[in-house]
Amino acid sequence: MTAIETNQLKKSYGGAQVVQGIDLIVEKGEVFGFLGRNGAGKSTFINMLTGIIHPSSGTYSLLGVKGPNDQIKKRIGVMPDYSTFYSSLTAMDHLKFLSALSGKPADKHRCLEVLRLVGLAEHSKVKTSKFSFGMKKKLGIAQAIIHDPELIFLDEPTSGLDAESVIHIHKLIDDLQKRGKTIFMTSHNLDEVEKICTRIAIMKEGKVVKIGTMAELRSFYRSTLIVKLKHSPIPKAEEWTLIQWLHTAGTNLDMQESYVTITLENEKKIAEVIRAFNQYKIDVYRVEVDEPSLEEIFLDE
Repeated sequence: MTAIETNQLKKSYGGAQVVQGIDLIVEKGEVFGFLGRNGAGKSTFINMLTGIIHPSSGTYSLLGVKGPNDQIKKRIGVMPDYSTFYSSLTAMDHLKFLSALSGKPADKHRCLEVLRLVGLAEHSKVKTSKFSFGMKKKLGIAQAIIHDPELIFLDEPTSGLDAESVIHIHKLIDDLQKRGKTIFMTSHNLDEVEKICTRIAIMKEGKVVKIGTMAELRSFYRSTLIVKLKHSPIPKAEEWTLIQWLHTAGTNLDMQESYVTITLENEKKIAEVIRAFNQYKIDVYRVEVDEPSLEEIFLDE
């Protein structure tokens, strides 16, 4: 079953088209990363899916149910980038109140369990007026999952958190996925998205310009590979022949005492180079492949 499906989803304000006909499918159980610079239309797109605003045209469905649909809201959780809380209520009070609004009221045990999951158990009785920005961020995640939703939208879930809290939230997202939840998240932390997301979409000027796994995105954005091999000494008698062959195998050949760096067209060429070294009785100790990071892919757009 698909968790999210959109067909030519559009949103305009006056004459400005903010979201320009997005076709997107997110499968159940994915951790799906949604990237784009500020103003790309990410928040508008999410706001349509979560029923905050209505599309100008196009259709969408969540968990197989055509939207907008008030009943499906009970099966989704949403953490906006900037969550607002009642300063006079404690973390526990908020979860009891918000879970009741969802139609799945949570008891004290469930609230404490969720607060423990996000790292706020010891602050359960503290009023949110005393909360730091990072603590409010964690409570925002807690309120998104308190009613045990199947589909969870997380907008910048780790921005403003310290390194230890970021690791904690990453583990929580991993645990949620293992329990069959679908996570749709935005983030400006590209390393984070690369690390935990199963697939990634890049949005630019209201359109999804590329979508795929990291391997697929890397393959699309790099037609060549820079490969560095550490090897045993090359026999003098074989050196010239090997150099001539390497020039035919790739480009930008650079040979040092125990390293060879060469630019190859594809991964199959790596295997050919290693076989050639073995034929000349040269041991290959290490192979390093320079691949584009998500940041390089993102900035290329």
